[in-house]
Amino acid sequence: MTDRQCLFDTPIGTLTLIASDEGVTHVLFDGQTPGQFGLANDLPVIDDDPVLSAAGAQIHEYFAGDRKDFDLPLDLHGTEFQVAAWRSLASVPYGETTSYGEQAERIGRPGAFRAVGAANGKNPVPIILPCHRIVGANGSLTGFAGGLELKQWLLSMEQNQQSFPGV
Repeated sequence: MTDRQCLFDTPIGTLTLIASDEGVTHVLFDGQTPGQFGLANDLPVIDDDPVLSAAGAQIHEYFAGDRKDFDLPLDLHGTEFQVAAWRSLASVPYGETTSYGEQAERIGRPGAFRAVGAANGKNPVPIILPCHRIVGANGSLTGFAGGLELKQWLLSMEQNQQSFPGV
């Protein structure tokens, strides 16, 4: 089977989930297209794919406040450093934040906080691997593919369970 996609409505808009035979490869925010990530824009839409269905169900549970951690097969493509940075995001507890510097230390690369920030900026599975929980050393919100308003909302949602005003 080839890469495939499925669309899921969420409180933050429609998410496009993409999977390979190995697992989830991408989570795209409303308005993003597969082509922006080097994928074919005409990926087949499979509504009953088991991996995509499980991912969609877990994302719905997350937005309902019933899921704190994801348990999905992931098919991550990047450098060894990027994949290590992305996988380390799963260790940041729900509703909490950590800095890029602390994340760099977690992966055994102290001082590589800028490289960690660059890797997080290319995180192909946001929300599942929660890059929105990473903040600047002074606690300030910095870059996020979905925008800083969404980053702030996700962090607040994890603490308060509210509706996203942008949709």
